[in-house]
Amino acid sequence: MAKRVSREGKLVIVTGIPGVGKTTVLNSAISYCKESMIDVIHINYGDLMFEEAIANGLVKDRDEMRRLSINHQISLQLNAANRIRSISEKNNVLLDTHMFIRTIDGYMPGIPIWIAESLMPDTIVLLEADPESISRRRRKDAGIRNREEDSPQKIEEHQLMGRAGAASLAILTGCTVLIVENREGEHEAAGRAIASLFRRQ
Repeated sequence: MAKRVSREGKLVIVTGIPGVGKTTVLNSAISYCKESMIDVIHINYGDLMFEEAIANGLVKDRDEMRRLSINHQISLQLNAANRIRSISEKNNVLLDTHMFIRTIDGYMPGIPIWIAESLMPDTIVLLEADPESISRRRRKDAGIRNREEDSPQKIEEHQLMGRAGAASLAILTGCTVLIVENREGEHEAAGRAIASLFRRQ
């Protein structure tokens, strides 16, 4: 059975589907933490996995990551999780990742059980937005970023999967779940909501 870990800081995982505006909101959250004199380390899970793969000589560029075997992927996930857990023992950590990734075979968990039990987060934030707004953002970014062009119905489905996943992880680890709405033009309010988690210690 997974047990709560003793740490000086907080580990807050922020998730959100492509097009929800996660990068913009996280930048706002980090700015508010700085203004409030709260030290927070921002970690992107994918970046850490890539660093692990480079260090182990498994890849030379990011595109090769997708071609690694499942066993290599799991090993990289676990190594990255152990590093994050170690960092979070004495620091506030804002971890940027995905609850689920859409694949041709269905939804793949971004935080499977073995990662959740290693990390034992304090809070999981589900950053959400109106499906129509996300659909518009994806169309707007189509020439800049390679994003899915799902219907609002599929986008809503993806966000509901995120809620189901977060609820499961909360039951498993005892963490809290916070749903933050990123409304049009209100990314700063969403950032403040996330930053406020580090003031409650």
